[in-house]
Amino acid sequence: MGDYLKALEFYEKTIKIKEKAMSSTDPDLALSYNNLGGVYHNMGDYSKALEFYEKSLKIREKALPPNHPHLGNSYAWIGAAYHAMGDYAKGHQFYEKAHKIREKALPPNHPDLGGSYSSMGAAYIAVGDYAKALQSYEKAHKILGKALPPTHPDLAVSYNNIGQVNQYMGDYSKAVQYFERALQIREKALPPDHPDLGGSYSSMGAAYNAMGDYAKALQFYDKAHRIFEKALPPTHPDLAASYNNIGQVNQNMGEYSKAVQYFERAHKIREKALPSNHPDLGVSYSSMGAAYTAMGDYAKALQFYDKAHRIFEKALPSTHPDLAVSYNNIGQVNQNMGDYSKAIQYFERALQIREKALPSNHPNLGDSYNNIGQVYFDMGEYLKALQFYDKAHKILEKALPPTHPDLAASYSSVGGVYNAMGDYLKALKFYEKSHKILQKALPPNHPLLAESHLSFAACHEKMGDYAAALAALQGTFEIQQRTLEEGNPAFASTYSWFGKVYRSIKDYSKALDYFEKVLAIDRKTLPERHPYFGLSYTHIGDIHRLLGNYEKALSFHRKALNIQENVQCDPTARATTYINLGETYREMRDYSTALTYNQKGLEIREKQLPKNHPDLAVVYHNLAKLYLSTQRYSMAMKNIQQAVEIAQEKLPSKHPHLLDYKETYEKIRKKM
Repeated sequence: MGDYLKALEFYEKTIKIKEKAMSSTDPDLALSYNNLGGVYHNMGDYSKALEFYEKSLKIREKALPPNHPHLGNSYAWIGAAYHAMGDYAKGHQFYEKAHKIREKALPPNHPDLGGSYSSMGAAYIAVGDYAKALQSYEKAHKILGKALPPTHPDLAVSYNNIGQVNQYMGDYSKAVQYFERALQIREKALPPDHPDLGGSYSSMGAAYNAMGDYAKALQFYDKAHRIFEKALPPTHPDLAASYNNIGQVNQNMGEYSKAVQYFERAHKIREKALPSNHPDLGVSYSSMGAAYTAMGDYAKALQFYDKAHRIFEKALPSTHPDLAVSYNNIGQVNQNMGDYSKAIQYFERALQIREKALPSNHPNLGDSYNNIGQVYFDMGEYLKALQFYDKAHKILEKALPPTHPDLAASYSSVGGVYNAMGDYLKALKFYEKSHKILQKALPPNHPLLAESHLSFAACHEKMGDYAAALAALQGTFEIQQRTLEEGNPAFASTYSWFGKVYRSIKDYSKALDYFEKVLAIDRKTLPERHPYFGLSYTHIGDIHRLLGNYEKALSFHRKALNIQENVQCDPTARATTYINLGETYREMRDYSTALTYNQKGLEIREKQLPKNHPDLAVVYHNLAKLYLSTQRYSMAMKNIQQAVEIAQEKLPSKHPHLLDYKETYEKIRKKM
């Protein structure tokens, strides 16, 4: 029923009676110690659990022959405690001890032998060795298939385990097949409101959530939740987990306020049901932190992540992988806030824990390298970013099957660096590698495929291939229309790129329409000082400039700077606003103000971007036009030559920007 304090009280009374009435080596006393350890285990007090499991083991070692199955059970429980504490090597040692005893003591088809293989499967999952985990679970399944009737609930558990490994390996359709087999058994074997039936629906929900089919995920999580509400007391931890699951799907759908409501319900249950330092309370705070991060409310996100971290520090050993996850979360918020040095510090702490706690090719190590790479990417240190992305990729290639979505994400990250460096052809190659994996691994409407189309669109827009960019954007938009509700934050990126492409092909009314759609989504989903507002305002301002509405243009650019100069954000975004302001003032013939803003923008871009980046060519071209207008022809020529040189190196020969630069060059040449 999840009432651990009552269970604790009962077992402690039982032990006091037995300690007085029985011999100190009585196996029945060992069983009571084991039960008490189990309660502490469920309460998240793993060191106390270990203490009682070891007391139980000492009695059994004295009272029982060395190959007795109960000794195997003791070793298995101690293994589970070390596993929960994040000491996977020790956990594995005890699971193997348990397994050796069971192999000797039990017939080859005994269900407990299957349980032993299942425990080792869980241990292999923890260290990221999914192939070995699958082998162990399949061995367990063969034994259980022979030993048990086809509708036995333990067979359902076995199917569920195999499904989970397939999910970790990114084979979601296989995972669903195994979860469905488990569900079919439970539907036949169990009453309709049994919690294990809810567990099956939850597994199905998790698989569909990973597949990006959020509507189906919600259906299954809702079925699970209705069962848990009937079958469990209102403060049971499994009910809290159910609220958390529903919250996560709502978060993925961009329904952040709904997500927070569900996370808060989960948290209230855990506060009542669990001790104040239970790791699951930390999970609740982390979930709320993630929701506020997605909403752009970084101050609140940090508060919740900090609460979670304090619990994990008290409840877990200093090298527990969950502590690394906590450092990661705090690092990501600092990264989003633009505090890159702090972000790197937290990501490095996470990496240090993972290097100690996990094998060298564990996917989570790849995740750590990837996170550090992303910070260097945001800082504009692209070569450093590539080094870390490369480390991450090498690990993921060894640890994951070749069609795993995380491998696709790794290729996409590398593509993003080359795109930012202005090497668009290289970027496209990596985006194509990523896209091929996603097409094999995911259903055609998965949000990650929409993001993949968006990457292509961004690259094609930069290369001046606007037809290809629009086609890719249409692919993104069609997936989002099928899978997301109108107004979801994911649409904002799509609309923004539509706006950029239509601006490039000089369809300014369409561009303005799309940028205003972005702003409408921002207003519904983000706090008013979020950095994304700065981007939206400057895009709208630039369209008003192109339409000749200079006062409106200035008004929007000032709104953008009011955010970008006062909150932590990507400096290149602020540079874009300065450059747009410079162009507005140039067209208004306020040349001194235009020069000031263009120079501010240039200073940031020269600091953040490689010397031959196409975005630098844009500023050099603006300055060339400005100097041409003020009859400073030698300065104009110097800047236009820089623009042309970069464009000839980095852009296709018929790119509109290169043609514009050459035209300006001719105008300046004729004046000299």
